[in-house]
Amino acid sequence: MRTKGVIFDCDGTLLDTMDMWHEIEADLARASGVEPSEELAAELAPLTLPEVAAYFHERHGLGASNDDVLGMLTESAIKGYGTIAVARPGALAVVEALAAAGVRMSVASSSSQAMLQAGLAHAGFLPYLDAVGESKRSPKVYHAAREAMGTTVAETWGAEDAIYAVRTLNKAGYRTVGIYDTDPSGTWEQLQAEATLAIMTWEGFDIARLG
Repeated sequence: MRTKGVIFDCDGTLLDTMDMWHEIEADLARASGVEPSEELAAELAPLTLPEVAAYFHERHGLGASNDDVLGMLTESAIKGYGTIAVARPGALAVVEALAAAGVRMSVASSSSQAMLQAGLAHAGFLPYLDAVGESKRSPKVYHAAREAMGTTVAETWGAEDAIYAVRTLNKAGYRTVGIYDTDPSGTWEQLQAEATLAIMTWEGFDIARLG
């Protein structure tokens, strides 16, 4: 393959964990006296975990400190990743096919290493992927993942369900796979308009489409 590397998002792209995250965030909202809503989910979607913690502590007074709320988040998430996180249908087969073709792969996520390692291990991805974490409003996390793989921007795809992350990848010159998960992450129409390649599922995906 001409493609030498693929950078995957984790939640909603490789792992079916978005409902888990929405429930964790909804629990925090209710504990803060805030009604969960699609608007709140969309507002929280691009935030890192420390930023989510700060949102609920500083705006709504949850917990004794930002770190206190972050501890609540982390504890709930590590448990969820290690026990209920599953691969999105077809995702593991795609990763295995790319590995067999000699394509390097990594995961870029705003989740912590402990969460990523727990989720990737539980779903069977860990032998194939290295993980890095940071905010995706800047291309820094993607460049770090790509450099670790030893590939160029032209040789590397990014796969994301979040439209803001697709836009970050696009601006940095990467080709993008936009995979639909939920409307707050990015509508199907947005993904079709902005991703190099938009798909609804990994099931039956032919890696030759990545060139």
